Amino acid sequence: MKEIILRRPEVQSRTGLGRSTIYAMMTAGTFPKPIKLGAKAVGWPESEIAAWLEGRKAERDAA
Repeated sequence: MKEIILRRPEVQSRTGLGRSTIYAMMTAGTFPKPIKLGAKAVGWPESEIAAWLEGRKAERDAA
């Protein structure tokens, strides 16, 4: 299976989070860190974002 890499605007769209919130959560260790694609480009594996979202749903349902 081919892994799809999401750029930041797509990650923002899928999660509903803003840029600064994503980076703050990465620093806190509560959001997946991106992979480096080039000198000035990063992206997140789609599977990691999907897993993060599923984790958030599980947290909600456990409460």
